[in-house]
Amino acid sequence: MPRSVEEILQHADELAARFEDYEPSDADDLDAGAVAALRTAVQERSDAERRMIDAIRVARGSGMSWSAIGLFVGTTGEAARQRYSDKVA
Repeated sequence: MPRSVEEILQHADELAARFEDYEPSDADDLDAGAVAALRTAVQERSDAERRMIDAIRVARGSGMSWSAIGLFVGTTGEAARQRYSDKVA
């Protein structure tokens, strides 16, 4: 399972590409609704992570501490800094 922001975004992009390239066959026996729901969820996850990076960039630009950002994203300030600091610089 991807851990870093880059890995999450790369994984989401890879999954989105797989969904886009997917051609169902009779042997697959996959529910089209389930496939569509998964495709949507993967894209939403990727979009949300990109919005998170943008929001943290704005927060840091306004002087918000990593502690405060960590509080808002549900982690410690240090964990938030480790995960996002190189993406928002």
